[in-house]
This record gives sequence, structure tokens and C-alpha cells, in this order.
Amino acid sequence: MRAIMARLAELGTAFTQNLLADEAGWRMELGEGDLEGLPDFVVANARAAGREAGVDGPVITLSRSLIVPFLQFSSRRDLRKRAFQAWAARGATGGETDNRAIAAEILALRAERAALLGYESFAAYKLETQMAGTPEAVRDLLMAVWTPARAQADRDAERLAAMMRADGINGDLEPWDWRYYAEKRRQAEHDLDEAAVKPYLSLDAMIAAAFDCAHRLFGLEFRPLDVALYHPDCRAWEVTRQGRHVAVFIGDYFARASKRSGAWCSAMRGQAKRPQVQGPVVINVCNFAKGDPALLSYDDARTLFHEFGHALHQMLSDVTYESLSGTNVARDFVELPSQLFEHWLEVPEVLDTHARHVATGEPMPAEMRDRLLDAATFDMGFQTVEYVASALVDLAFHEGTPPGDVMARQAGVLAEIGMPHAIAMRHASPHFAHVFSGDGYSAGYYSYMWSEVMDADAFAAFEEAGGAFDVDQARALERHILSRGGTEEAGTLYEAFRGRMPGVAALLRGRGLAA
Repeated sequence: MRAIMARLAELGTAFTQNLLADEAGWRMELGEGDLEGLPDFVVANARAAGREAGVDGPVITLSRSLIVPFLQFSSRRDLRKRAFQAWAARGATGGETDNRAIAAEILALRAERAALLGYESFAAYKLETQMAGTPEAVRDLLMAVWTPARAQADRDAERLAAMMRADGINGDLEPWDWRYYAEKRRQAEHDLDEAAVKPYLSLDAMIAAAFDCAHRLFGLEFRPLDVALYHPDCRAWEVTRQGRHVAVFIGDYFARASKRSGAWCSAMRGQAKRPQVQGPVVINVCNFAKGDPALLSYDDARTLFHEFGHALHQMLSDVTYESLSGTNVARDFVELPSQLFEHWLEVPEVLDTHARHVATGEPMPAEMRDRLLDAATFDMGFQTVEYVASALVDLAFHEGTPPGDVMARQAGVLAEIGMPHAIAMRHASPHFAHVFSGDGYSAGYYSYMWSEVMDADAFAAFEEAGGAFDVDQARALERHILSRGGTEEAGTLYEAFRGRMPGVAALLRGRGLAA
């Protein structure tokens, strides 16, 4: 067991370093003629990325905050294909940074580890302490969502393919086409232009919005700190309540070559009362495109609220031992506070107060705000399919005999479930850092959706009471969930807050997938 754990630590580190090297080592330089269709903010971000790379001109990198808007807006299908294929090939480019053999060895060692502990599979071992309990329960949830999501995605694919043919392009709708035509459809059906929305969603404004919601719900106050941090881009705040120190919060928001992609929350120090009293030091890490000022997409703003929900779980912890504080909970429960906090970005009065034009200070027009919120479930078939496919592949990897060829097993799972041709997994195996950079989400990537079942139901508790900022519900949320860490079974904590366990119906309604 000791040898297995040591080797897994080595392999997880190597997987992460290889992925980072692939992401940092690729860029696509754009000439002036390659900017067709790109709004000003994408061009500005590409020029900023070029300056950081030492290139005199705009470049596209594999930072999600840059490559996704490029795939949304670029009218150059050849460049979209090139960018998407590089994005999809991370960790599988051959040579020293190829992660496929590493992933296979990780799966074999995890299976051996589970067998040593008396379990029939790593999934059975890992899920025993989770709310789901068994691989069968996880699969039942995922397939209950997969079926309506794929049906919606298939209907959407037909409409996007028709739009592509109207542009004179024959052949199949491809993965590098989906975001481009979905964006055109979104603008046509919802009259939403992301380039027009982003000036109302500056990074500073969205940080202020998250802080304001935390203050109204939990009485927290945030004071900027002038302290030395590990990078000049980082910012820090002291968090207090009624004059009492609660935590230190650090924000590291911008993409850079030395940072892995994605967004996450960590605690440099967790809350504890023994062996000594200590307040938490919490950090949110994101990969937003740097600008002057930095402007966010609505999805970026949602990410900021999501990670801050994790931070609140850390900051409001009130337990004895650090090992049980904050987010030290079952993996399929840890995403509840983060996904729940996303709902406050959708509260109209929050946008009315904080979504102000970065140049004029004018609030977002009510008509734009309503269209933005009405479009919340747009393209949800695509989003759900790319996620659930990844979760099902993760589950399959950790059941039964570990695959010697991870790509063949991945392809087999996707064929079994009928993966639409024009949609790729959100995280293909060679860059599935959630699963292979460590054990955190191994056999547990489903947990985002398990938590979403609860967050849809939990926010309904506020709506059924006095509204999004109902004080009694906020106190109950803190008392039963946010302050308790891992001191009780997750189901016990949720039932104490809500009085019952939720079903999948609220999730399907929230995603616009209900019949």
C-alpha cells in the first residue's frame, strides 16, 4: 500500500506537469486577416496574451477564457478547427508529455489499492463514504439526466447543422462548429451579444457583488489588505463579522502561463479550535483573461460566484478540528455550497445593483438583464451532455478490470451511450485533471450533478420563504451546512436544513430539460 500510494503521488504530479506543459507550449498567432468575427474584447485579450508570450500581435492560447470565446466568435472555420484540435489533444500529443500511459497505470494502481482493502473495485471503495453510496446509484442519476439531455442536444444539433448549411458549408456539424453556431443562434433567439454584455460584468463589479451577497446573507464584511502575496496579480481581504476576525480571503483571478487551467478553491489554513484557535486563510483561483479593465462573460461571473461559494464554506466553518472543517466533506456534497451560491448571480436585484457599465457607470438595462436571465438554460443540452459523458467515463474507468488502453475504453463508453458526433467530452482522459491529477474526483466527477440536485432544491427553500435574502433561511443554511464541515453525514446535514432529501425533478426543471 505504501508503494502504491507513493507511485500514485508521482504519477499524479507527472500528469499535471505534462498537461501544464502542453497548455503552455501551444499558441496560434493571428494575423490581422485572422480576426474575422472576433469582438473587441477577444482581440484585446488575444493581444494581451501575445504580449505575455513575447509576440508582437494577437495569439490564441489554450487558456479556457481565451479559446472558448475564440471558438464562439471566429468566422474562420479552419482556425476554429486548428484551435479545437489542439485543445482536445492536450495530454495526447505523443512524446514526453503524453498522459495516456500514465492514466492507465493510475487506474491499475487504484484497482490494486481497492483490492488490498477488500473492495471489488475502486469505485465501490471510493463511493462507500459518499452520499451516493454505490456505483449503481451514481449511474442511475447520470442516466436519468443523460436521456433527456441527449434528446435536447440532438434537436439542437439539427438546427445548428441547418444554419451551417445556410452558410454554404456541407458535411457534418463538427465539435469546432457547435459553439460558433450556438452563439449565432443565441444572438438570434435571445438578442444577446456577449460583447455588449461584458462591459457590465467587470471583475471588480462581480467581486463586489459576491461580497455584497455574503454580507446580506451572513453579515460578512471585507476589508482590502496591503500584504505581500505569492504573485503580483493576487489580492487579499480580511473578512470580519461584527468586528470579529473571521478569515483572510485571497483572490488569484488571471490566467498566466505558469498556472494550470480551470478554477478552484483552496485553504492555505483551515478553521480550527484545537489544538489552537485559528481562522481560515482561503484562496480562490481562476483563469480569467487579463484586461484593463478585466471584463467577464456571464459564465466567468458564474465561475467567480461558484468558487466564492466554496470559500464561504471554508470561512463560515465552526468546528473543533481542521480535518473536519470547511470543505472536508463527502465529495458529492462539497459542490452544494458552491453551486447554490451561483443562484444569487441570477437574482435581478443583484445585477441591478452591481452590473454597471465599466465606462459610464450606467446599470445594465432591464431588458438586457431579463434576456440574459431568460437565456440561462440556452444550449443546456450541449452543456449537460459534455459533462455527463465525462462523468460516465470516469465511473466506467473505476469499475471492473482497469483498462490497459484508456482511449479505447473511453471510446467504448461513448459509443454505448450514443455520444453525439458534434459534442466532445468536457474533459477527455489525457487531460482529465479532476480524475488523474489526484484522487479527489476519481470515481467522483458525477458529484457536481449530485450536488446540483440539492442546490436546485435548496435555493427553492429561499424562494418558498421570504426570497433570495431571507434571513431565517440564511441562518439555517449556515447553522446546518456551512458551519458544520464534515462533522455529520452529508444526508443528515441536508435533511436538517431542508427537512427532506431532494429528487431529480428540480434539476431537470432548472436545466430546462423537463418534459
